[in-house]
Amino acid sequence: MKIFLCKIVLVCNFVVLKDINARPISYPGGWTLMQANDFSKHSFHVHYSPSIDYSIGYRAEYWREKEWQFHGLQLNYLIKRINKPKSQTNFYLKNGLGLANSNYEAFENKFEPSLFTGILFDWEDRRFFTSYQNQANYASSIDKFFSQQFRIGVAPYLAEYGYLHTWIMLQANHMPGSSKNLTFTPMLRVFKGDYLAEFGLNNYKDFMFNFIKRF
Repeated sequence: MKIFLCKIVLVCNFVVLKDINARPISYPGGWTLMQANDFSKHSFHVHYSPSIDYSIGYRAEYWREKEWQFHGLQLNYLIKRINKPKSQTNFYLKNGLGLANSNYEAFENKFEPSLFTGILFDWEDRRFFTSYQNQANYASSIDKFFSQQFRIGVAPYLAEYGYLHTWIMLQANHMPGSSKNLTFTPMLRVFKGDYLAEFGLNNYKDFMFNFIKRF
């Protein structure tokens, strides 16, 4: 199953599919592919947005420390959007329901129901960006935890629509109970048209790579 998930992640990097952002809801009728790799997990998420208010799709995760997987549905809901002449603020609710699978230690290919819930907040204008998100995961015997992430960023130049946009960011992750419960990741975000990529290296020298494609 781990090999299967890794193949999905690799394939999505080469799928040939609007200036893009990393938000969990696209434009009405839009599809989004999201792939992420960092110190804690590998993930793949594909979702469809019937409206500007919500999206629904499939999510797969492999959590590295306890070597378990999640496969299920994720629903993202826009709680509130505040548009200003030169900035935008968003509040989202993110929920997931599916199955956890593990062979870790005493587990022998165990499957059990798993769910997660969390909020996402972001604010940005053309120069500055900040976001906060958290997530509570529950799989009765396989894993239970709470995590949170904070980002700040600045654009070193202001690009016009359709050109390459660049953000320099700092990401902080807090996962109580993890062997790496507090990490800091200087990172670079670049996007142009329908494509977005993020690269970073945290204080434990773990490499981060995220990729998003909207179509």
